[in-house]
Parts: sequence; C-alpha cells; structure tokens
Amino acid sequence: MLTPIGMAADTEVAAGVIGYPVRHSLSPAICQAAFDELGLDWIYAAFEVAPGEAGRALDHMRNRGMAGLSVTMPHKADVAAAADELSPAAAVLGVVNCVGRDGDRLIGHNTDGPGFCDALRAEGVELAGIACAVLGAGGAARAVVAELARRGADEVAVIARRPERAAAAAELAGSAGNVAGPADVGRYRLVVNATPVGMAQTEGAGSLPLDPDLIHAGQHVAELVYNPLHTPLLAECQRRGVPSSTGVGMLVHQAAHAVRIWTGAEPPVAAMTAAATAALHRR
Repeated sequence: MLTPIGMAADTEVAAGVIGYPVRHSLSPAICQAAFDELGLDWIYAAFEVAPGEAGRALDHMRNRGMAGLSVTMPHKADVAAAADELSPAAAVLGVVNCVGRDGDRLIGHNTDGPGFCDALRAEGVELAGIACAVLGAGGAARAVVAELARRGADEVAVIARRPERAAAAAELAGSAGNVAGPADVGRYRLVVNATPVGMAQTEGAGSLPLDPDLIHAGQHVAELVYNPLHTPLLAECQRRGVPSSTGVGMLVHQAAHAVRIWTGAEPPVAAMTAAATAALHRR
C-alpha cells in the first residue's frame, strides 16, 4: 500500500498525485480546494512513487477504490502503458497526466492541451484561425500543439533546438503544423513558451526563451512555466506592452478537467486559481 505524504498510511484518500519527486507539486492545494468548494468530504494527497513503480500506484488506486490520480514526471508514459484504456488525446500523445475510473476500469487521460486552451479562452484569446508558435517539443509542448490544431488554429509552428523533435511535434497538428526557427517568432499571433527556460531553480532561471526584440503589440505570449509566477519572459512582455498569460492558467485548468472526470461536477476554477496563487506566494 502506498503512503500519502504527511498522512497516516490508512488515511482514506479519494484522489492524489504520483511523481518522483512530488513534494513540490501544487496539485494537493489546487484539487483539495476544489473538493472543499464542492462540499465533498474527499481528501487529496501526494504519493512519492519511485521510477518504474507506476503500475503499483494504479493497483493501489484500484484496490483502495480511489476516484482518480494526477500523474507527473517520470510516470506519464508508464501510466499510459499500464492503464486499461486511453482517451483519444492520451492515445495520440502516448502520455497520461490524469487517471479516472469507469467502474473497475482505469482510464488514462491527457488534460494538458485542453487545460492550456481553456485558460486562454477564459482570458478572451481566440484560437480559431490564428497562427501560433510553440517553443519546445517536449511532452507539454506536444499536448499544446495537438490541441491548438484541434481548436482550429490556422498554423501551429514548432520551434525547438532539435529539428527532428520539432518535426515530430509539428506532425501532431496535421496540415496546420510546421517547423519554424527562432527568428520567425515575430510573425505569430500567439507565442507559447513550452520550454523550462525561466523556471525557478534551473540553469535558465534568469533567461529568456526567445529574442525579446521579436515580440510586439498584436501578439499574445503564453507561459507554461508557473514558478516563478512572473518569469523573465512575462516581465519583458509587460515592459513592452505585449499581452501575456502566466503558467497558472494551464496548471489550474488541466486540474479542472481532472476534477470534472473524477467527480462529474463543474470545477470551481476561481477557488482553484486562488489556491494555486496562494501556494506559489508561500514558496
């Protein structure tokens, strides 16, 4: 049996997050806020699960009658392989960030792309018919690329250091996908930083993922990095008067999809956002 961090081993946990490491995760704060706001007597916990032990975590979920799991690194691909069934998005991407139940069957989902696009829509950013550039070709970038195309973006260009990875990610956008270079950033209506550049406590913590002289009025810049809340890229956007979005929107809205999957209720996004922001300010 897995032991929830900071709780007794026999605590009845309704849902939780697995990862390694996982103590840094904001999911407990965000999802517990959702359960509390919905009036559910549910507990959400974090479980530190070592690499290669994702199957054991799914067994725990099944045997303990848990409603769901959030999945973070390094387990996303392993959970996709171990789940009983995958949603269409998870099947295409080959990675899972959320597990729900259908009776005794465990269904793997990927809510990253929908969460990102829902966050932008909530800010009034229209995606249909626009040209987008996604910086990066990792798991989060791939989810965003696929969902932008599904939401009707006219073009989804991938800009990454390794051309072969950029091309593979661009293929997820179908006919809308292509590969571009760093110098092309200025011609896209939406620019998404899906790289870790600017993330706290990394080598690129104080860096920018692009040439700031290429961003301008008429664009919208979106961060996937949420720690720090205001990255160097967002500071540059503010200085230049370019509308931008923090990474908290995607973080909250992907969790909102998970809450909907687990509970069947409409997630309280405002309460979840407040919990995420408060947790980040405490760091």
